[in-house]
Parts: sequence; C-alpha cells; structure tokens
Amino acid sequence: MPQAVTIAAPGLQALILCGPGSSFPTFTANPDENPKALLPIANRPMVWYPLDFCYRAGITNITLVCPPTASEAINTALNTNPFLTTLPYPRPDLLTPKDLDQNTGTAEILRLPELQERVKSDFLVLPCDLVCELGPDKLITAWQVKAASLRDLMSRTQTSEDDQHQEQRSGGLSVYYPTKLANPVKGEETDLLVAARLPSSSGLPPKGSIFPEIAQVVTSMPKDTLKDVLDRENAYHLSDSLLKKHPRLRFVSDYRDAHIYIFPQWVMQFVKENEHLETIGEDVIGRWAKAGYKQGLAKKLKFDKILQKGNQSQQDDGGASKPIDVPPLLAYVQPLEINGPIIRRVDNAQLLLQVSLQLAKQPSVEEAGSVEAAPSYAHQRKIAYPEGVKPRTSITKGDSLLADNVTVQEKSSIKESVIGTNCQIGEGAKLFQCLLMDGVVVGKNCKLTKCILGKRSDIGEGCVLTDCEVQENLLVEPKTEAKEEKFMSSSGLEATDKDFDTEGDDGEDDESDDDGEDDDDSNDE
Repeated sequence: MPQAVTIAAPGLQALILCGPGSSFPTFTANPDENPKALLPIANRPMVWYPLDFCYRAGITNITLVCPPTASEAINTALNTNPFLTTLPYPRPDLLTPKDLDQNTGTAEILRLPELQERVKSDFLVLPCDLVCELGPDKLITAWQVKAASLRDLMSRTQTSEDDQHQEQRSGGLSVYYPTKLANPVKGEETDLLVAARLPSSSGLPPKGSIFPEIAQVVTSMPKDTLKDVLDRENAYHLSDSLLKKHPRLRFVSDYRDAHIYIFPQWVMQFVKENEHLETIGEDVIGRWAKAGYKQGLAKKLKFDKILQKGNQSQQDDGGASKPIDVPPLLAYVQPLEINGPIIRRVDNAQLLLQVSLQLAKQPSVEEAGSVEAAPSYAHQRKIAYPEGVKPRTSITKGDSLLADNVTVQEKSSIKESVIGTNCQIGEGAKLFQCLLMDGVVVGKNCKLTKCILGKRSDIGEGCVLTDCEVQENLLVEPKTEAKEEKFMSSSGLEATDKDFDTEGDDGEDDESDDDGEDDDDSNDE
C-alpha cells in the first residue's frame, strides 16, 4: 500500500512515460495487449511504483503517457487491478497522443501537441519502470533550494499574463544511482557522469537532507556513446572552457541515470524549439549541461529566446554581448551505502527478477507490526493465502512472496521466489530464485532455478529449467530440460536467407549513422 504523504508539492505535475518494453521480448511480444507498464515487480504492476512515488510526494496531478494502441490494456488495469484501484484519489489521467508510437523518443514525446498543452507548471518526468524508495520530499526540497529561483517559485501562485514574460531561472534536477552495489546484473546499462561541486554553504545542511550529494552536471552520456567517442578519437577530451569554469571535477562511472527529472516549465519550450533533441537523458540533459560552459552553445540552443531575458541584447561596458545565464542542471548522486534506499530502473528481464527478489526480502506489514514501521514496499503478508499451502511443504518466508489464491501441494519447496496470484505449484516441485506471474501452473516434480514464467504459462511435469523465460499462455512439454532458453510461441521457426539479408542491411544502416555529440559540439567552441 502507498506510504504516507511526506510533503505537499503544490503546482508540480508528474508525467509517467509508459514505454514499449522492447527489452522484454519474451513478455511484451505484443506490447499493445501486454505493455511493459503492467509487468509485475514483486507482484505489483510496474507502473504502481512511480505512481506511489508521486503520491508520497503529495503530487496528485499525474498523467500516464502511452501509445493509443496500449491505452485499453492500461485503462483496464487502472480500473480492475487491486493495487491500482486502491491508490489514493484523484486518479491519474491517461494520455494517448495520436502521433505517439513505440519508437518515439522521450524528448520527442514532450514535443507532442498534447503534452505541450498538458504541462502548465513545473513538472516531474518519471519512467514507468522506476523503483525508488528514496523519499521524494528530499529530492523536491533539494531542487527547490538548490535549483529553483525564489522569483520563479513565487510566480507559480500567480495567474496573470505578465507571468509569461518574467525571467525564469529555475534549473533542473536529475538522479543517478550505483549499479554495482546490490544485486548487480551483468550487462546493465550505465552512464558517464561528470559533475562539479556546488559552492559550499556557510551552514550545516538540515538533518537527513541530501544536499551533500547534490552536484552540478557538466556532462552526462550513456557508456555506449562514450565507447563510440573513444573508438573514433582514441581519447575523451575535456574542453578548455569546461576546465576554466570547473577546475575540480568528479567522474562517476558504474552509475546510471534513473530518469527521474524535476524540470521547470520552460523545459517544454526548450524541447519544442530544439527539434533535433530526441531523448531526455542523452540529448536534453547532455546539451543543457554543456550549454553552461561551451561558448556559443547556449545561443545555438535558443536559451536567450526560451528564457525571455530582456537583458540579452544589452552590452557590457566593453561593448561585448553579455553571456547567457544558463540555469543550473543539478544531479543527486546516490552514495554507496549497502543498506541505502533502493533506486533502480527495471528495464530488462534480469532486473525484473533481481529487483523482485530484493523486494521479497523486505519484512511484511504483519511482521513489522504496522504500516509506519514497515519498509516502503512491504506487502501485508508474505503468504497472502496460507490456506492454499498444504502440509509438508518448505517455504522460506523471509525471502519469498506468495500472492492471493496460490496453491502449493505437498513436498514442494519454494526458496527466494515471488509467486503471483492464482498460481498452482504441483506436488514435489522445487523453485529457487524464480518469478511467476499470475496464473502459472507448475507440474509435479518440476525443478526451476532462476526462471521467469509469464502469466498463465503451464510447465509440464518433471521439467528441469535453469535461467529460462517462458512466454505467457505457453505450454512447456513435460520432462523438458533446458538452460538459458526463452520459450516463445515462435520458437523453432527457422530464419530464411532473406531474413539474414535484411538483418545485415539494418546493421549497416545503424553503424553508418554515428553522429557523435562531441562532433556537433566542436562547432560551438
């Protein structure tokens, strides 16, 4: 259940972007009927977690953004799923822009007319795959104190047309978290963050604040982009203008952009004016950060027009144009704490399994004694339907979750696993570090290790599966033995020569289209 609201955030809107889930091919083969936002993380729909984040922040103006083709499935879940129907009121709005499809970039989404019309104030952007235990009040307070100007904060309560012509100098805030701290997943995406320390404050930060972990972003890019730069130039160059403005820099690797963004309203005009920006994480954040020190880039990105500062055309005493005052882009860089709050994006199957198992280890509300004493994402009980568990079974309650109407037959063993609603576990079955979605049937004497089973899949008797994924509604034949296999309805179909030729053509197109960011920026010096 959602935790108590810790802060009121008047004027802030939230946009939750519900993507296609292309990194879950086994479970989102049909993203219109099975959108990524509804995949279960520890038995709750994925989108429940960013919604809970918003309600904990006191934000009630929440918009879920998804392609029109996925709207029916998400709307049905909002009206029927018990975790989503019990969320506080008002309920989130579902926005389905007509030109939004599964390939639209995140910055391109903000440029769509429906989004331009919807955002009327400062706003949060969240991915649908976010799990974040960190109190949103801490992030919002850090943004208000460190990035938002007093004048801009005060202007939110005014409604006159003159407000549109006032200077807006509020900056933004992003979040980065370590990927190698707990339950590392091989091959997880990471980013390069180069940050500068903020000027030290004369007083001590408030107790429990995250102020010491706030820094100014000067460069942010995915490691894949960095690799392309290194392959092309054999080095990563720091410009003289950067070192002159920020002589002391912090390089952060093995961290990842959480895609939590707190933005002032002017960012909507920023993406509208710069149509070449495709994504928020790489393009908007990357360009904005560099505009703070790269000569000419701020003007190229039209910051003078966007910020509507009347003094841009003024001259200083030397006759030169005054530099554009680019608002700060800040980042919360989560410290390396073993027992720190969970911040994680869950955008592939391995992360889906690992984060679900991590959350399953949290004490339940029943064990903690009250909602207030329980962890952020605690379930009411570890075994929701104990009547369905037969005698002579072994279930490790400390690290497992069993949802409603789960039946477990005798001599079964369940360790470190998450079992969805209406699942049936046959006699003598053994499950270790598995994730079962709703309605799965596991036959007698099966042995499953580190498997993810799609909803209503059926595992025949005597199967031995390790590190496997099974698509929804799929039957795995009895006595099947497999390791690191994805069972899908198209399994066994052979590719034709034409398929191989097509794949080769696509690969050549992708490889040739490598217009690195640094190449573009070199013209701005």
